[in-house]
Amino acid sequence: MTGDYKTVKTEAKDEFTEKRSRFIGYCKPVKSEAEAVEFIGKIKSLHWDARHNVYAYSLREGNIKRYSDDGEPSGTAGMPVLDVILKNGVFDVCVVVTRYFGGVLLGTGGLVHAYSQGAKLALQAGGIILMQRCLSCTARCSYNQYGKVSSLIAEHSAGLDDTVYEADVVLRFHIKPGDLDALNKKLADATSGEVCAAADGEDYFETECGEASCVTNL
Repeated sequence: MTGDYKTVKTEAKDEFTEKRSRFIGYCKPVKSEAEAVEFIGKIKSLHWDARHNVYAYSLREGNIKRYSDDGEPSGTAGMPVLDVILKNGVFDVCVVVTRYFGGVLLGTGGLVHAYSQGAKLALQAGGIILMQRCLSCTARCSYNQYGKVSSLIAEHSAGLDDTVYEADVVLRFHIKPGDLDALNKKLADATSGEVCAAADGEDYFETECGEASCVTNL
C-alpha cells in the first residue's frame, strides 16, 4: 500500500469494568506479523490468569488482517476489535483486549460492545497519528539569513528535523512534495536567489491527526 495512512503513536493501555468483568485494552504500533505476535505473547504472559486475551491486528505490508476470539463465542470478540481498527482506518497496529471474568454473563450483544469499547479505548490511549509521505530536504544559509529561512520553512507547514551550525547553517526538514516549489520561490525572493532547498529522499513523517481524540466505535 502507498499513500498517507493512520497508525498509533505509542504503546498504551486503558481499561473499564462492565458488569464486574474487567476489560483492559492494549495497543502497539507494529510493522510485521512477527512484531504483532510478539506483542500478543507479551500481553498473554502478563495476564496469564485472565479468562480471555482477544486480539486483532492490521498491517499495511501485504494488507494483512488477523484476529482471535480466544475462547469467546465466535464473532463476539476478535472481529469487533478488528472492526474498530478498520473503521478508524488504522494500520500497522496490534490491539489486545484482556478480560477478567466477573461472574456475570454479558450475552452476545454485551460482548460485542465490551470488546469494541476496549479496542476504542486502546486506540485513544495510543493516540492516532497521520503518517504522510514527504520529501526530506536540506537548505543551507548564512547566519544572517537563518531567521528568514527558518520562518519561511515554518510558514509552508514543513517540519524541521535538524539544524546544524557550521560555517553556515544547515536546516534539514520534511515537506509535502507539492509544496517544495512554492517554498523555493519564497526562499529565492527573500535571499536574492542565494538559498534553495534540495530534496534528498522521501519518507513517512508523523503529523497530527484531527481524529486522534474522537476514535469511533462500531
